[in-house]
Amino acid sequence: MLLPNGALVAVADGEKLNLFRNTGDEANLALKAVPVGEVDTDNKSGGARHQSSSANPDASQGEEDGFAAGIADLLNKRVLQNKADAVVVIAAPRTLGELRKNYHKQLQAALIGEIAKDLTGHSLQDIEKALQAA
Repeated sequence: MLLPNGALVAVADGEKLNLFRNTGDEANLALKAVPVGEVDTDNKSGGARHQSSSANPDASQGEEDGFAAGIADLLNKRVLQNKADAVVVIAAPRTLGELRKNYHKQLQAALIGEIAKDLTGHSLQDIEKALQAA
């Protein structure tokens, strides 16, 4: 995957978010960590919508869904405030599904790629390799 200079890369799972910006160019990827700030999960948990079932066995899943909605909200705001023109999301498959439900139209337009893989605990080099392979 080719990332333009300045592209924002979000690496997430249901509990953690890391943000990076490509300080290189499309041919020479160079990710640099970006401060995340607080992910707002207020009024975003699954709540009554997600009753316990085999598809959603415990309350922690609702918390993870709420965190994913908070991540989408943060990314939406960055795009709407013109702080990101190009965005790539790398997330655990279930988290990616929850994120997609909350993407704003402008975030969808800025999205240049998604990778359904949990890389939150991986090194920067692993993240760069995954991007180059995609």
